[in-house]
Amino acid sequence: MPLLSRTTAFSRVTAIAAQRAVHGAFAWIHGNPKTILDWQRELCAIPAPPFGEAERSRWLAARFGEFGLEGVETDEAGNVMGYVPTPHLAPQANAGREGSRDTGEYSGPVVVLSAHLDTVFPAGTVLQPVVRSVDGTDRLECPGACDNCAGVAGMLAVARALLSSGAALPCPLLLVGNVGEEGEGDLRGMRHLYGNAKLAGRIAAHVVLDGAGADSAVTQALGSRRFQLTIAGPGGHSFTDAGTPNPIAALASALASIAATVLPDEPRTTLNLGTIHGGTSVNSIPESATATVDFRSTSAEELIRLEVALHRAAEDAVLYWNGRAMARTRGLLRYAIQKIGDRPAAVLPEDSPVLHALRAVDRHLGLQTGARLGSTDGNIPLSLGVPAISLGAGGEGGGAHTLGEWYSTKDREVGLRRVLLLTLAVAEWAAEQ
Repeated sequence: MPLLSRTTAFSRVTAIAAQRAVHGAFAWIHGNPKTILDWQRELCAIPAPPFGEAERSRWLAARFGEFGLEGVETDEAGNVMGYVPTPHLAPQANAGREGSRDTGEYSGPVVVLSAHLDTVFPAGTVLQPVVRSVDGTDRLECPGACDNCAGVAGMLAVARALLSSGAALPCPLLLVGNVGEEGEGDLRGMRHLYGNAKLAGRIAAHVVLDGAGADSAVTQALGSRRFQLTIAGPGGHSFTDAGTPNPIAALASALASIAATVLPDEPRTTLNLGTIHGGTSVNSIPESATATVDFRSTSAEELIRLEVALHRAAEDAVLYWNGRAMARTRGLLRYAIQKIGDRPAAVLPEDSPVLHALRAVDRHLGLQTGARLGSTDGNIPLSLGVPAISLGAGGEGGGAHTLGEWYSTKDREVGLRRVLLLTLAVAEWAAEQ
């Protein structure tokens, strides 16, 4: 089967890179750096806070329409999707797709190329993208310039290059600008995409564009679980109701217990007590107290173990402080734990055709493949057994998730060549499954 070995993958990539149409796609990327930067700057000026990506979704849908993508739609979650036209494929390869030439049902493979639209910045953040020349290279400065306007602009550049060159894709390529990657978005856009009945079982591979760079790839999905722990009681006056169990005291006991949990060095696992709130005044027994807790690990089993430990710590703390309550108390403590985030841990196997393809592409381009750990949209497909890899879209960046975020176009071209070649190589493999 193709692309299952390093040698086979390299010969395949070399053959793809030698195609006239691929040379044409490379030429488009080389000749249009200003167009790509203009897309990125336009996108930066559009707010996209968590759960507020609608305006960016409309902007991207308009670009997809201008390009002539087929079946352009925005789903219920806000993900924008469109297929690169594949008129050269057999009719059944386009069937079942809105706007396609056939209305039958298509059950063949699809490759996804995606980039998330949302940012970490809240509504009201000032967005005034500025381009400066630094050492002869364009530098875009704006919150979200790198994460992830660079990824979206890179996705558009690859699509436009393929379309302008007339490259014949061996299987359908679905472009997705998805919502909900950052923070409390909790990968909701990817969850919705993989719950789409029309795509069920069809996605053969997934390439995610996230941020800058051309020398690494996220092949291991860092899992995380986030919880809100609330302990509530009757409250009261600090003197006249003395002896009533105190939610803050119980919460402090529970947090101290969970913070003392022994964590393994391998698999790497962390915990963080993020926020704590409670009480109304210094002379009032509070009615409630709340904290948020973040667990991260490369192991799904460790995340489960820590979740169990959190429940045990909360239960033990409430039992202890209720046991100390005076008989005349107006009520006892109770606790509730709400899961506010859940990102699955997973890994792309070393023998994955997608990883062999990336290493072959990097060898062809003279790059070093640096596999690393991260939390990206790729967590969802990897957890479902779909080979997925997250790449930078070329260039350099800094100040991610700060108001001083920036992106430099230095070496953007090689990063986009990398994405384009990988996409074509993976599509060729997928078409032969």
